[in-house]
Amino acid sequence: MNIKHTINVRGEIIDLSSPKVMGIINLTPDSFFSGSRKMKMDEILKSAEKMQNDGATFLDIGGYSSRPGAEDISIEEEVKRVTGPIEEIMKRFPKAIISIDTFRSEVARKAVDAGAIIVNDISAGYLDKKMLASVAEMKVSFIAMHMRGTAQTMKDLTDYNDLLKEVMKYFSLLIKNCNQLGIKDVIIDPGFGFAKTAEQSFDLLNKLDQFHRLNRPILVGVSRKSMIYRTLNSTAEEALNGTSVLNTVALIKGAGILRVHDVKEAVEAIKLVSRLN
Repeated sequence: MNIKHTINVRGEIIDLSSPKVMGIINLTPDSFFSGSRKMKMDEILKSAEKMQNDGATFLDIGGYSSRPGAEDISIEEEVKRVTGPIEEIMKRFPKAIISIDTFRSEVARKAVDAGAIIVNDISAGYLDKKMLASVAEMKVSFIAMHMRGTAQTMKDLTDYNDLLKEVMKYFSLLIKNCNQLGIKDVIIDPGFGFAKTAEQSFDLLNKLDQFHRLNRPILVGVSRKSMIYRTLNSTAEEALNGTSVLNTVALIKGAGILRVHDVKEAVEAIKLVSRLN
């Protein structure tokens, strides 16, 4: 099988057959993990610097909390939260590769204007019908996640006849649409915890290698999620060890990007798992 393992970022080919780390910087007051919330500019820049020093290839900037039941905010508020920090990060770190975590095409456009080069959409373009055309026009890479509904409704949308089959069909159609629009670099994210129970999320993780049939790089985002801390009867703040365990499983099954709150530990997992090969 000829699996695509690369993306083009500003003319530089990034090889994801050697897994990379994406550090999470949440510009929100209500993200599920309090340690990821950065609201002051000096905190944002310190976090960006530390993540890059610890080995992050990508920085994922988000201004809209997608935790279950999160508050809905206006497009204007989301734009306000993300554009200034992206501009400042790019001034301080001109080679930073920034991903904008948004499902709104207008926010994506403003963020790309500010310096972002990847769009990370939890809805894969389904919540904003202009998103795919916007990504194609901006010629940026696209991270497409599987979910149902919205952040406010997804926890009630977990009934599937065949979870893997339905998620694969979702991505197959998405990839076809992206190809028709000329979007060359599509990364798929199974969406652990998004319209999925913990049991369903573990099932998808166990079958992660099946997604290689789609011939696209795979991003895994399980960092400190409830599938970990509820299984361990702990909290998000106590879920770092569990995160490392599941990241290790994801790497063994072929993940190309680990999206995490804790970059150093994810980089260490990659180094150790790479020794198996």
